[in-house]
Amino acid sequence: MRKFIHIDMDCFYAAVEMRDNPELAKVPMAIGGNSNRGVLATSNYIAREYGVRAAMSNYQAKKLCPHLRIVPGRMSLYKEISQQIRAIFARYTDLIEPLSLDEAYLDVTDCTQCKGSATLIAQQIRDEIFKETGLTASAGVAPIKFLAKIASDENKPNGQFVITPDKVDAFIEDLPLKKIPGVGKVTMQKLLAHGFEFGRDIKNADETLLKQKFGKLGDMLWRRCHGIDERRVETDRVRKSVGVETTFEKDTADIDVLKMRIIKQLLPELKIRASKYLDEQHIIKLGVKVKYFDFQLVSKECQFDKLDSALFCQLLTDLLERNQGHKAVRLIGIQVGLSAKETSHNQMHLFSS
Repeated sequence: MRKFIHIDMDCFYAAVEMRDNPELAKVPMAIGGNSNRGVLATSNYIAREYGVRAAMSNYQAKKLCPHLRIVPGRMSLYKEISQQIRAIFARYTDLIEPLSLDEAYLDVTDCTQCKGSATLIAQQIRDEIFKETGLTASAGVAPIKFLAKIASDENKPNGQFVITPDKVDAFIEDLPLKKIPGVGKVTMQKLLAHGFEFGRDIKNADETLLKQKFGKLGDMLWRRCHGIDERRVETDRVRKSVGVETTFEKDTADIDVLKMRIIKQLLPELKIRASKYLDEQHIIKLGVKVKYFDFQLVSKECQFDKLDSALFCQLLTDLLERNQGHKAVRLIGIQVGLSAKETSHNQMHLFSS
């Protein structure tokens, strides 16, 4: 039986700013750009009481909370603190899987500190993070990887939740499916339409029927709700994609403007970001995404082995034609899919996603 801990910093970027400027802790605040067209990276818990959330536009956030303080982010500082936190993890285990700057999985199965108690290890890690950075973290402890991530959200902020092996079945029985990683709003609506809301609903369903109705998702849900997750902590996570995006100051339906934004701004940025991964990986596909003025998000990809401005523009054209090109665009992004260099792709063909 393995022992997993999922550590999740509490509103990390905002917490750093509140630590360095205590006045911000008294007001609703968020991290983002100064423009109304910008998008928030995160918000503090006061702002969240007004419905302000990450990935929300500054404009939307201000409508919900007119006195919201929006401050610019300091990414270099966040990365520095993240490394400091990672060093704390390393005191307990080498099996660390960072998911982002502010969260990670730890496998402490063979850890000898705290007499091998994952619960006490999680508490001690959280105490050390607070002592050394002044920031709080929440933790989830479980014998199954995906349950540890769910558990870390149960007692936020600055808390932890433990699912012992004997409590796994009961926890899954009452688990809302929307809490399972990979189940988004659209997927949840489909599940509800078929009468699936909690873990017990999936457990009591026919496995073959689930796979027929929901494909890979159905298989994943059946396995998760039966407590099956063989995944281990991945200490060398491979980057699968790199992307860049931009939000327009004013919505536009002018395809020439959109193409020039790809060629002049996004492609040079993508070249720089992707370059750090191309020693060990290679490009296997290109993709374009568009968010319309009504926040509908659409995307299209194709298999290809190098950056190509003309192909990005063609994907954009196909995407707009498929999705009512007359609609004004709010945001545009491009990305590349990556794979290890030993993987070869001799045939390139277009496909939609």
